[in-house]
Amino acid sequence: MTKAELIEKMAKDAGTTKVTAGKALESFLTNVSKGLKKRNSKVTLVGFGTFKTVYRKTRMGRNPQTGEKMKIKGRNVVTFKPGKNLQ
Repeated sequence: MTKAELIEKMAKDAGTTKVTAGKALESFLTNVSKGLKKRNSKVTLVGFGTFKTVYRKTRMGRNPQTGEKMKIKGRNVVTFKPGKNLQ
């Protein structure tokens, strides 16, 4: 499902315009993103799932083309654990 299809379904379900549904979706995505900016933060949507930020440590990897060892920098990554309604 694309973002446009999701907006269309949201508008139909809520009985509103696509513009209003699009603004609601943008607001939702913006606020989830803001909630996940910090290290070890999480956003829980009961019944849907939990988005969580986890810090991956710096580690050694290998270039698959040359076999040369290389350093992979540590960074924050977002994980998602589905709720019971999605399983």
